[in-house]
This record gives sequence, C-alpha cells and structure tokens, in this order.
Amino acid sequence: MRRLYFIFLLALWSGWAQASMGLAELPATADGDGPVTVFYPSADPARPARRGRFTLDVAPQGAPVRGNGRLVVVSHGSGGAPWVHADLARSLVGAGFIVAMPEHKADNYKDDSNPGPDSWAMRPAEVSRAIDAVGRDVRFAPLLRLDRVGMYGMSAGGHTALSLGGGRWSPAAFKQHCEADLEGDFQSCVGLITRLTGSWLDGVRKWGALLVIRHRFDDATPREYADPRIAAIVAGVPSSADFDMTSLAAPRVPLGLITARQDRWLIPRFHSDRVLAACLPRCELIADMPTGGHGSLLSPLPPDLTGLVGDMLNDPPGFDRASALQEVNQKTAVFFSTHLLP
Repeated sequence: MRRLYFIFLLALWSGWAQASMGLAELPATADGDGPVTVFYPSADPARPARRGRFTLDVAPQGAPVRGNGRLVVVSHGSGGAPWVHADLARSLVGAGFIVAMPEHKADNYKDDSNPGPDSWAMRPAEVSRAIDAVGRDVRFAPLLRLDRVGMYGMSAGGHTALSLGGGRWSPAAFKQHCEADLEGDFQSCVGLITRLTGSWLDGVRKWGALLVIRHRFDDATPREYADPRIAAIVAGVPSSADFDMTSLAAPRVPLGLITARQDRWLIPRFHSDRVLAACLPRCELIADMPTGGHGSLLSPLPPDLTGLVGDMLNDPPGFDRASALQEVNQKTAVFFSTHLLP
C-alpha cells in the first residue's frame, strides 16, 4: 500500500516538477524579526542567481503558480542561512509545496552573537510569525491553506522542531547535561568557540565552559510552545539533550527523525538516539545515514570549510552525498505529503 501511495504521489508531482523554483524574500518586520526567504513553484524560467557563497538555479521574484496548497517552514541551524537548505526546498517545491525559511534572530549567518538556549527560546514563535508573514503576502496567500502546515528543522532548527512537536526543555536542563557530559558532548555545550585537544589546557577549557554555562543557564522554568496550524514535523540531527524525554513520548503531531551516525557536533547517543528511544513507535525514523556527519544535511554544503567548523560540517569519508541527499530529501517530501495533503 505504501509503495502504491508513493507512486501516486510521484504522479501528482510530475506537473509541479516541470515548474522552476521561484525565490522571494519577505522583508524584516518592525518587531525585530529578520526576513523570510520563500521558495515556491514558478512559471518563470530559472537562471543562476548568486546568494551568499552559493549560486542557485532559481527564478528570483518569479510569478508563483498553484501547487498543492500547503506550506512547509524550515528552521536553520546555528549561524545558518536559507541557501544551505536549497536542495531540500527544491524537492519540496517539486512536490508542490511553498517553503518559507525565517532568519532566526542573533543566530544566523549575518549575526551569530547569541546561539544556544537564548535563541532556542525565541525560535518557535519566529516560526509562527513566518507563517503569518507568508499568509499576509498577496502573492502567496491565495495559493495556500494554512490550517495544516509542515515544519522542518536541522540541528538547532531540530531543537525548534521538537519544541513545536510538544517537547519541553529548560536552560537548567542544558546546564545539567553539560555538567554531566561536558567532555563527551563538548561541542554541543560550547559550540565552535574551542575544542578539546588532549593537552593540559583542556582542564582550563572545561573549567571556563562550565563557569559560563552555570552563570547563564540556571533557569529551570520549562519552555513549551504550540502552534495549532503545524500538523507534521521533521527534525534532522536535532539538538535535544536538554529535553524532558517524557514530553516527547507522544508527539503532538506526526514526527519524523533524520539521524547521522558520524555526527561529531551533536553526538547521537546524547541527542537523536535519546529522542528515538523516547518517541518510537509514535514517531518515524525517516532516514538514518550510517556514514553521514552533522553537516551532511546541508545541501549545498558551504565550500572550503576549514578548522573546527570544517571538522564538524564537512562530509566524513565514504559519505555519498549525491545519492544519500537525494533519497533523504525525497523521503522528507513524501513524509510531508503523506501527513499534510488531503
């Protein structure tokens, strides 16, 4: 039955797949939210367009055409940009979706001054306001029904996804995790500021990290957020060690997970594996990439990454990016089509 449904979906997509991928940006708003990047089916021809470090084959400001009537919001990772999810957007647009990507405040490629729990607390509401922004736009509002919206998040965006799926977390739980597992999950606790090298300085690094974490993240107030419009969620390599896993045992909406066995930034045993242990069989493992790393879901991958950021995001040896990402993106599109379309 599932195979027949997949064939049916492919038949539906064939018309939308002939359209190009339009690209528009909804401006930042007066309340401090950043711009929202929108990808969508367009009747206008695509052309190479430079965005940041990437050249994308899109139709900038192209005329939208009607797709399947559904929106998917994508939440980027720490310091992230919409361009690194352009290939996922292309798969979703090919399936008829409009895709919106909010720029998360103080945790994006233009301004990465405040990542971590402070950003995590703001992100779910930023997703809701991105839905509102698309719904106000005269180009897209007539093409959408916003009663059933999809949401995808990767890394810190995966934390956002779990929050919207019913997860409950607190800054104090982040602190407790880092106190218990700082050495084993060091990059999750400190980001890309520094790393452990095996030298005598590691003691200083760990002392300094705990000093900052204990000072900043002692609030035990549970963080929860709900948007009744969101009806299906995918979390890719999510940051999740600070969640109360009992809150994820029965997700609020259909929840899919994508994991990467070689992830060295958000090590699976502290993050995605714990989510799966809590929510299965009430969630779905969309894809498990045995040779994938933390950056393997970034597509296109930023070029020429070096140093610590390169070690964390570049593909591990043996990862077949071309075939793996095409399959993962198609499975993600099928998941959203299954749960959002009539």
